[in-house]
Amino acid sequence: MKKTKLALGVTTALFAIAAATIAPEAAAHASTKAHKHAPKKAVQTVETHTSSFSHTSSSNAKVDALEAQLQSMQAEIRSLRAAQGRPVVDPDTAKVQELDQWMNSVKAEGTSKKGAKDNMVFFRGGYGHNNDQRGGTLDPTGTVGGLGGALPGAIGDRDAWYAGAGFDFNINDNLFGMMNNTEVLGELMFDYKQLGERKLNGINPALGAAVGIPGVNAQTATVNALTLAASPKIKFLKGSNFRPWLIPAGMEITVISPPSDAITVLNPGMMFGAGADYKIWKDIYAGADVRYHHSFDNVDGVNPDGITAGGYLGLGF
Repeated sequence: MKKTKLALGVTTALFAIAAATIAPEAAAHASTKAHKHAPKKAVQTVETHTSSFSHTSSSNAKVDALEAQLQSMQAEIRSLRAAQGRPVVDPDTAKVQELDQWMNSVKAEGTSKKGAKDNMVFFRGGYGHNNDQRGGTLDPTGTVGGLGGALPGAIGDRDAWYAGAGFDFNINDNLFGMMNNTEVLGELMFDYKQLGERKLNGINPALGAAVGIPGVNAQTATVNALTLAASPKIKFLKGSNFRPWLIPAGMEITVISPPSDAITVLNPGMMFGAGADYKIWKDIYAGADVRYHHSFDNVDGVNPDGITAGGYLGLGF
């Protein structure tokens, strides 16, 4: 019994000593643990504060963006209100319309160029009159063997008819920049002009028989002339049906037949002219002109100076 009580006392004392030893260590451990866990709470607090600040900043940015969009919409509404009554043209639509207009203008220009026929071939005819008698051949005042007037005499014809043709070639459409709708053309033309009478050429048969030369040159000759001309032509009112024109000066060469007494046939000279034509149907034109022909000198007694006046029919090409 005593031994049991003694054992219990010893055990109780040991527990008391152990408790006294463990208690300070537990307290220290608890304090250290508290200190170790305290910074984590602070970090969590800072992190929570930072997250709240970041969320607040993001919200402010969204609000600013919405406010900017709202202001932009308000400005657009004000501009639309200011533009009421005016057609709203989409930039893409405007570009398409501009391209369409350009294409139409190019097509129209191409069609007009293709359809415009500024060149012309024309056929002309009319009346001609020389300033002087045709002249040439022998002098009718001479007599041989008492046969006065037996010689054929000088050609006295002055009136003639003519026929010819020519070409007009377009060179410029605005008189080289000096006048709009005024064409400059180059004209190449030829005329055949025939005087109204036929004359014996040289010694007639009566004179030949008188002097013992029977049948000398019994043929007759047609008194005519061929004119070749190259001239600049100025034509007004391009685009209209009625087109007046003028030739300030052109060069021409006249070939006479029969030849002069010196057997000369060529005579250079100048030509001046004016006229007008009218488009009667499609590319068919009718016109009239008057031209003056001037030579620099006579051809060994033959003077071809004179005037021609008549009409012509033209075909555009």
